[in-house]
Amino acid sequence: MTGDERLLTVRDVHKRFPVRRGLFQRVTSHVRAVDGVSLDVHRGEIFGLAGESGSGKSTLARIVVGLDDASSGSIRFAGEDVAGIRRTTEFRRRVQMVFQNPGSSLNPRRSIEQSLAVPLRFLGVPPSEWMARIVGLLEMVELPAAFRVKYPYELSGGQKQRVAIARALAVQPQLIVLDEPTSALDVSVQAKIIELLVRLRNELRLSYLFISHDLSLMRNFTSRIGIMYLGRLCEVGFTNDVFSEPKHPYTQGLIAAVPVVSDEEAALKPKVERLHGEIPSPANVPSGCSFRTRCGLVYEGCEIEDPEFRRVGFEHDVRCRLFEDEARS
Repeated sequence: MTGDERLLTVRDVHKRFPVRRGLFQRVTSHVRAVDGVSLDVHRGEIFGLAGESGSGKSTLARIVVGLDDASSGSIRFAGEDVAGIRRTTEFRRRVQMVFQNPGSSLNPRRSIEQSLAVPLRFLGVPPSEWMARIVGLLEMVELPAAFRVKYPYELSGGQKQRVAIARALAVQPQLIVLDEPTSALDVSVQAKIIELLVRLRNELRLSYLFISHDLSLMRNFTSRIGIMYLGRLCEVGFTNDVFSEPKHPYTQGLIAAVPVVSDEEAALKPKVERLHGEIPSPANVPSGCSFRTRCGLVYEGCEIEDPEFRRVGFEHDVRCRLFEDEARS
């Protein structure tokens, strides 16, 4: 992919939260929530970010949309440094976010019409045009116009998430960050929301940064995927390549743990031990390779050396000493 296709460029982004203790609340250590992440989201693509809870996915999402500041590193959007434009109206219009829990992201005291009017006012749309715009947004997410007078408590979880998507679309964004948008929904509703997102992406030429721990969903929805562990990316590649030939032991363990319903699906899963133990605290990251405390392939040196990314296929990169040693041999 060429540089001209890059919509979002994240380079060596870190986010550290101070840990304060004692009577005077002195900073004694830091939580490494995001630890040197670099990735690209290209125009029109769906880039997935997967990993267990506590891996730093949502923190990175908040940094991308400007809700949190990075401790260091750079983010560029459409070629512009986000540090200089993230507080501008134009940036807020071009990058939107849909959150995990649609119930908490909608104001319970506002009707759907009032909630959708907020971004229209932000855009400077004349009030005389609000009604037509709101009806059009509801139709876009497959909700009847009559829903505009309802309140969030009157809607199901799937309907509330459709309203949240409509609100994001109201400002005509180029990139939507989707942070676990279906995890709070029933499976049948999840499928309908994903179908809606696919249609909207095709019709409106949107790009998505899709965050989830559901690898089954990732496999069928994303075009490329990054696997995060303890604030770092450990594998990045085209989704089909990562699922058919996972390289990193962590990726292999995640895919091996995905539930299957047929012998054919079971045959495609990597024949590796399932992950054991829990992800360590980001306040106490293991030395060297951060995955070594749960890795079945750990060997001498993994506790010392923090591996670098290596190219293992077409646009397929992995951070593991196994592949560093192959490159040196």
